[in-house]
Amino acid sequence: MNKKTIKDIDLRGKKVLVRCDFNVPMDGSKNITDNTRIVAALPTIKYLLENNCAVILCSHLGRPKGEFKPEFSLQPVAKELSKLLGKEVIMAKDVIGEDATSKAKNLKEGEILLLENVRYHREETDNDPEFAKKLANLAEIYVNDAFGTAHRAHASTAGVAQYLPAVSGFLIEKELQFLGNAITNPERPFVAILGGAKVSDKIGVIDSLLEKVDTLMIGGGMAYTFFKAQGYGVGNSLCELDKLDLAKELMAKAEEKGVKLMLPVDTKIGKEFKPDTESKTVAWTEIPDEWEGFDIGEKTINMFSEELKTAKTVVWNGPLGLFEFDQFAIGTNSIAKVLSEIDATTIIGGGDSAAAVKKAGLESKMTHISTGGGASLEFLEGKKLPGIECLLNK
Repeated sequence: MNKKTIKDIDLRGKKVLVRCDFNVPMDGSKNITDNTRIVAALPTIKYLLENNCAVILCSHLGRPKGEFKPEFSLQPVAKELSKLLGKEVIMAKDVIGEDATSKAKNLKEGEILLLENVRYHREETDNDPEFAKKLANLAEIYVNDAFGTAHRAHASTAGVAQYLPAVSGFLIEKELQFLGNAITNPERPFVAILGGAKVSDKIGVIDSLLEKVDTLMIGGGMAYTFFKAQGYGVGNSLCELDKLDLAKELMAKAEEKGVKLMLPVDTKIGKEFKPDTESKTVAWTEIPDEWEGFDIGEKTINMFSEELKTAKTVVWNGPLGLFEFDQFAIGTNSIAKVLSEIDATTIIGGGDSAAAVKKAGLESKMTHISTGGGASLEFLEGKKLPGIECLLNK
């Protein structure tokens, strides 16, 4: 929370290296299908341009695993950025090679250079000090604005901060403000909604949130592990048999802490994992063998909705059903709609929950949609994020 931002240092006329998160989805023809992450970086880039900086941008895209693979080139991002900014974005052919080095050296105030995919080098994910140093040599100041990778100790997210004054951009500042306030100083009642497939992905977050929230709602695939832990059959539903004791412990902890733990009371089940499968809604205690739970039922939607109407702060991470299939997206979409209408601070924790809210066309109605799935989870868990820790303190 107390990290310096680009507003806290004098960067007029300086050469600035900015780590962005341009890991955007593309179709087979390399057309960007969702430019949200690029748009999210614009306020920081524009501020640097207004302060006559020479701006050098870097990012990863996909998983080229240390090899120069043309399908992971950031060229389409340079094109999209040029369009959004209304000015040319110079594209480097490499990251720390001859082309990038000479283009960075000759970059003038008010110009923008985009380096090639940092993950073309294995040294990036290894956080190799020599690679980080070469990256840092291109600039005078380092700005991290990639919250989506802030939980990774990579060369371009943390390593370069050893060699340059390091501050955050506006995107990370906003993430820390909303997620930070939700954790340290929420307006109450504070409700957390956790979905997604597995309890094991969210153990730390559930544990941490039980210390902070008034109500914790659980849906998605992980609810069935909690049903099974209470001795009920779950048919072919997702269930982590090695996490049943843990589910019992978490239920006991909620009781001990006085947290209202809300599990689904009914569930929409299907015969098989396909969009048009036969389906019906049953009580949570009555899932037949051979059937699989794919969504929360109507009674649960109503129960969750009533509780949410009393909330003042809501954090939501993970969809409440198999939202990729329309007939099992009803729970997730209904809760998204309730959140868009209530008078509360609503924070969507990146990843699939953000995708679901966007798919429902409700993103503009949420207070904050995090750009980092894994990073926001680790932040809510109370873990230290290397990409934040390395920044200068105020």
